[in-house]
Amino acid sequence: MAEGVLFKTAEGMIKSLGSPALQELGLLWGFKDELQKLGKTVSTIKNVLLDAEEKQARSHEVRDWLEKLKDAMYDADDLLDDYSTQLLRQQVMTRDKKMAKQVRIFFSKSNQLVYGIKMGHRIKAVRARLDEIADDKIKFGFTERLIVTHEFEHRKREDTHSFVREEQVIGRDGEKKAVSELLLDSNVEENLSVIPIVGIGGIGKTTLAQYVFNDDEVKRHFELRLWVCVSHPFDVKTIVAKLIESATKKRPESLEMDLLQSQLRAEIDGKLYLLVLDDVWSGNRSTWLNLETLLSGGLKGSKVLITTRSKRVAEITGTMSPYFLGGLSESNSWNLFKRMAFKDGEEPKNPKLVEIGRDIVQKCAQVPLALRCIGSLLYFKNSETDWLYFKNLELYKITEQENDIFPILKLSYDHLPSHLKQCFAFCSLFPKGYGIEMEVLIHLWAAQGFLHSSYGNRRLEDIGREYFTDLLWRSFFQDVQRDIVGEIDTCKMHDLIHDLAQSVAGEECTILYQDGEKIVERTRHVAFHSSDSLLNIPALLPKAYKMRTLLLQIPILPGLDDELNVNIAEDIKLLPASMTKLQNLQTLRLDFCCGLKELPKDTRNLISLRHLGLNGCNSLTHMPHGLGKLIALQTLPLYILGKKKSCLSKPKGGLGDLDGLDELRGLLRIKGLEHSRSSPSEAEAANLERKRQLQSLILEWNPESGDGSDKAIANDEQLLQNLQPHLNLKSLTISGYAGVALSSWVSLPSNLTFIQISNCKWLQHIPPFHRFPFLKRLLLTNLSELEYISNDGSDMSSSPLKILTLHDLPKMRGWRKTRETVTVEHHLPLFPSFPSLSLLYIKNCPMMSLALGTKTTPSSSSPFSDLSKLKYLYLVELEEVEYLPLEWLQNLTSLETLKIWNCSKMQISLSPLFQHLTSLENLSILGCKELISNDNEDGAHGLGPTRFGHLSIVGVLNLVSLPRKLKDVTTLQGLQIMYCPSLVSLPEWIGDLTSLQELEVVNCPNLTSLPEGMRRLTSLRRLRIAECHRLEVRCVQGTGEDWPKIAHVPNFHNGGDGHLKEWIASQTRQYVEVCQLEQQQFDHVFPSSSEDVVDKVAHFVSPSLH
Repeated sequence: MAEGVLFKTAEGMIKSLGSPALQELGLLWGFKDELQKLGKTVSTIKNVLLDAEEKQARSHEVRDWLEKLKDAMYDADDLLDDYSTQLLRQQVMTRDKKMAKQVRIFFSKSNQLVYGIKMGHRIKAVRARLDEIADDKIKFGFTERLIVTHEFEHRKREDTHSFVREEQVIGRDGEKKAVSELLLDSNVEENLSVIPIVGIGGIGKTTLAQYVFNDDEVKRHFELRLWVCVSHPFDVKTIVAKLIESATKKRPESLEMDLLQSQLRAEIDGKLYLLVLDDVWSGNRSTWLNLETLLSGGLKGSKVLITTRSKRVAEITGTMSPYFLGGLSESNSWNLFKRMAFKDGEEPKNPKLVEIGRDIVQKCAQVPLALRCIGSLLYFKNSETDWLYFKNLELYKITEQENDIFPILKLSYDHLPSHLKQCFAFCSLFPKGYGIEMEVLIHLWAAQGFLHSSYGNRRLEDIGREYFTDLLWRSFFQDVQRDIVGEIDTCKMHDLIHDLAQSVAGEECTILYQDGEKIVERTRHVAFHSSDSLLNIPALLPKAYKMRTLLLQIPILPGLDDELNVNIAEDIKLLPASMTKLQNLQTLRLDFCCGLKELPKDTRNLISLRHLGLNGCNSLTHMPHGLGKLIALQTLPLYILGKKKSCLSKPKGGLGDLDGLDELRGLLRIKGLEHSRSSPSEAEAANLERKRQLQSLILEWNPESGDGSDKAIANDEQLLQNLQPHLNLKSLTISGYAGVALSSWVSLPSNLTFIQISNCKWLQHIPPFHRFPFLKRLLLTNLSELEYISNDGSDMSSSPLKILTLHDLPKMRGWRKTRETVTVEHHLPLFPSFPSLSLLYIKNCPMMSLALGTKTTPSSSSPFSDLSKLKYLYLVELEEVEYLPLEWLQNLTSLETLKIWNCSKMQISLSPLFQHLTSLENLSILGCKELISNDNEDGAHGLGPTRFGHLSIVGVLNLVSLPRKLKDVTTLQGLQIMYCPSLVSLPEWIGDLTSLQELEVVNCPNLTSLPEGMRRLTSLRRLRIAECHRLEVRCVQGTGEDWPKIAHVPNFHNGGDGHLKEWIASQTRQYVEVCQLEQQQFDHVFPSSSEDVVDKVAHFVSPSLH
């Protein structure tokens, strides 16, 4: 792999050779002296490695010496791995009482003698090779360096996000304006115009395209915006599949080309769209014309923006003259370099440093990527001497080639600390354009032993994040995507940076598509990117016996706003049994192989395995017997218990197989616990309490399996009690449990920040949550018998709880039950104070509906004591609620988003909402009885919300006209009116909504015309009318009676499907994002598929659909 790996490999070997366990084995097998000699040889070589790695860039002889050394070192490392494997086998066999006979044979004198002689010869041979290579180091005059200097540790950035924000583009405003004008130009002859942006690698083509793509005016102009990273190869079917997923946010169900082209045309035909095809290489005109034909059905003025390094590609694809992107100006080059190289981007006071810096900028040829990389490198150089050395002795020696910045990028790599070099080179396993998940990458680094710290008590995850951040600072990563709380989720590598990673990784990291010839004996890390290539494993084994990493990658397609998944592994049902012969394999990632039925029965033979990725493998039926022998295993996100075996069936893994896996960390999901219900004592053998590093635990029964019998209840309660985890646990989910009460250990004060209890139909008692000092997210879902959460006067006033979901709790009356049971008639709050609560979701809790407001039981106080920090409120399927009490509204001073869905008896008046919810920004009303238009009630005065921007009115069957109160909302930017069959007109005063930018009117069949006030909506950029037949006729472009009223709207879509389900799905996604739910957690909130959830909500408005 990378040169820097050798130093770390040597360090790891020295550490292994000095370990007591290996020394003990050496003594037992008679080659302890040989191990010590090997350690001395490796130490001698290690001392000069750093100097050799620097000199090899200028000397072919040194480079050849390092290549020979690399092969020998890796053979020695493999030898130590063999010993480690033997040690693991010894530990497993010693712990397994059933293997007493094998243990006696293994430790017999004859067996130890034979093994010792064999291994002794192997050690001598490897040491002789290393000694011979070490002797040659004298003629190169290497300087010893005993310490790796981590330069970055001396000068950390104060703001870790200061220069990685993509919106801070330097020096491209003129280019952005020019390209934007081309895109917005409506005076074109063709339906589809193709504009190529041409420039050398690293010049900023993608950045400029992103800059334009996200421009507000461009967003308003185009109804649909799509982004596809093409790279290699230019495959029409793949591009079409990516386009469909970009447009629909759903993976195509079929990859048949005829169905794909039909689905694509259904999405883009008749729409004004913008498509960016980033990084196009293919100059095949025939292939391009095939794609162009499929893209030609959009409205006149649709545009395709292509980025490419090739003038030939521009000539073949462009309908307009290409835009040639040059380098930055001298001043902008200096400004970008300053931002990367100097603290806070400010020019230093030292004029000599400025002079050196400007000389270096000239060498970077005005190429942004080179300026970023070199500037980031020099940020960690502290002195004028360092800068001068870099300029005169390193940058000077680069042989410039025309338009070639690769040597400059290689310099940036050469200056990485050794520990970062190997981490960067490993990234070559991900294909170009891939959205690399930070957490996955860190786990892979950890699996290879790349993460080291001089402080023994630091978590590997924290070290990995530090490494990742350093590579990000140094511009080796880009296009960072963050989650809802601002944490890094994914990143990408620039194509040239990816080329650099492949170059330094060499043959040790290989991506396989269909060709297995790339694997050689030196190959250690392999990523399979198709099911076809995976089936070649048996043929590859003779060459792949040193393999340590096997990734079955599910490509993440490039998109600008979302990561789009296309699953290529659905057809993989079984894995080749021969893969279990890879005894050195440390990482096996099978994530999202959703068709995989079972793992090979001899998976237990992968004795070195540390990480087994099974996320999204939802078709697995059981675990193979014997996984407990993988005592080095650290990652096992899914463990499935199968049905109890019959005498004829294969042995299956049980809870007892978890016993030896004490190194497990991160997430463990145990599924199928109903199969252990008849023998709950088996759970004790899992010894979850010993697994100190587990962060998240999901315990899952089939919710339909419990019958409510005393025996089933008692068995589940005993089973849960025996599954007690360590108190270090941060996240706990219990689903499908058939007990009446949770185990005592659940109530213990702990470090839990997330608790989810779902689908427990017999559960009546749950712990008082005020005992959890760190609890931030609580989700209670589908608990049929639960009435109260606490039986005491628990005080939540100091609770950090931020997210509370109460979902399908048909008998729940309130939070706490005291001696004098609180009822609505007492007019007291049913819930304690939640001073930190940010999101509240209440769905289908009929007993709680009485507390919120009905005519028969009016509420004179708020059901919640304190919700002053609440930002998101979801009220869903509260069938008895008729209105929202003023006392409650007055308490919601921070509320930004309010969604009221399927509250069929609720009458909503905007006046009190706007009066009291002064922070409101988004209001969504779906399936409610009525939106009151008479807003002259007392107390309707007030400043109202100052940032209210979006209103959705969906399925309000009695809505005849819009509430007049809307007239005063001059900040409104988006208005959706959907499935309102009684609506007969839009008011003239709609023209007063001067900020309105988007208006959608869908399935309002009695709406027959538009008001004259539409002419005054000068800010309106997008208008969509669908499923309103008579109105559609009046709005036909050029000839319709109402066309003059809307002719000024640049983006008008008339007719087509109303897309109700897509709209509801997007609303559900917002909830999931705000709650920060992972897929496994989402599955328990919505036990059915997401499509079923959408169908259920859509069914409420179905009368208006027929």
